[in-house]
Amino acid sequence: MSASESESESESESESQSQSQSQSESDTVDLVVRNCTVVTPAGRTPDAGVAVEDGTIVAVGRSNRLPDADRVVDAAGQVLVPGIVDCHIHNREPGLEYKEDWESATRAAAAGGVTTVVGMPNTDPVIDRPEHLELKFERGEASAHVDFQSYVVVTSENLDQIPALDEAGALGYKIFLGSTVGDVPPPNDGEILEAMAKIRETGKRLGFHEENGEIIDHYTQKFKEEGKNKPIHHSHSRPVIAEQEAVERMITFAEETGTKIHMFHVSSGSAAEAVARGKERGVDVTAETMPHYLWFTEEVMREVGNPARIQPPIRDADERDLLWEVGIDDGAIDCIATDHAPHTPEEKKVDDPFGNTWDAISGFVGLETEVPTMLTFVDQGRLTLEEWVRRHSTRPAQVWGMYPQKGSLQVGTDADFTIVDPEHEWTLESGDELHSKNCVTPFVGETFTGKATTTVVRGEVVYEDGSVVGESGYGTRVAVDADTTADAVADADD
Repeated sequence: MSASESESESESESESQSQSQSQSESDTVDLVVRNCTVVTPAGRTPDAGVAVEDGTIVAVGRSNRLPDADRVVDAAGQVLVPGIVDCHIHNREPGLEYKEDWESATRAAAAGGVTTVVGMPNTDPVIDRPEHLELKFERGEASAHVDFQSYVVVTSENLDQIPALDEAGALGYKIFLGSTVGDVPPPNDGEILEAMAKIRETGKRLGFHEENGEIIDHYTQKFKEEGKNKPIHHSHSRPVIAEQEAVERMITFAEETGTKIHMFHVSSGSAAEAVARGKERGVDVTAETMPHYLWFTEEVMREVGNPARIQPPIRDADERDLLWEVGIDDGAIDCIATDHAPHTPEEKKVDDPFGNTWDAISGFVGLETEVPTMLTFVDQGRLTLEEWVRRHSTRPAQVWGMYPQKGSLQVGTDADFTIVDPEHEWTLESGDELHSKNCVTPFVGETFTGKATTTVVRGEVVYEDGSVVGESGYGTRVAVDADTTADAVADADD
């Protein structure tokens, strides 16, 4: 252990013991988790645990200093981290429930160790009006297993709705710059600038599906005319320059308007470099990437075919290595998420995986493989547990205004945490092992080291012993405090 790790552990132990002493030894709380290593971005504390009362954390400390409880979970030497926050999923409700819905998506989240999810707005209807957002929230409150939020979309047709969508409780805003599932048309550049100015006034963040639509449309049409119909041709029809240019352009717009922006699903090292340059210029730009971009190369399109089709596509080895170097090692990437996007096997052309790719659809599930994938990278020495927790829990909560209620393990905050066994080796043998309605994924056949074993949301165990045990409808909408977002992000960058 390094001196800094030892110092961090000592400080964490001292603070946690002080917190534990605030709970009288004679008190009995609702839940205590003992005998684990507690890990936050600040460090790790062995032989420790968490005490919970009324859904909030009342103590974090050494196991022998924690109070008695109505229920005790013995974590048996595993690792406890702040609840994983996936700030990019497609739960498909309302309107596309045959693919997925709030219940099935959040059931998968619970099984994957994810305690908070954020749904995307390209549903039916699209989430572009307060009444549509309210419908999405109502459906979530009725059936979600874990806590949730939602983005709203900005198009040419709803610029006047931006303040009202803020008042309705949206987490943030999204613009689709290139063609994607649902064919949500992008605003023109003038409308984007106008939208940015309006969103700046809300204090919330604007995220982008950052691909240049004109470049994509050109190469898609060209490839179709030339008979280039293999899965790899879909990838090549969406070249890195389409992503990089869109990132650069939106950073320039944000520099002009002063709007906080976010780059969803950064797939390439070149795009990560563009994000890094924006940060260096002082633009408030954050970014996320996905486990599949860090794990696979575009060879998966030749090996698996259309089931691995996604937008932006998985890149070649050089771009993946650069994404690791600039995005993860140098810090251009703030968050890990999944772009969890279920489709039916028929839509994914599972029975004809190397058939005409233009007849297939993009997207696959990821809520139950994201934690194992990232823990495998930890096992390989690609990043530390602390770095993983920062990007997969703390930072997403900070970026999107949910911190410290989510992602912190601070006393007085929501008792959301994920317990993982970082040494458990296993192979995903079939999509049938997963909990979504539709479970197509290129991770079938992949071997992992690490897995979520217990998921706790606001003090309630929702997943344990391989089963989702939480009730449908327990999950609730997360309150957003846009005023704290800028300070939290600035603090994280210090």
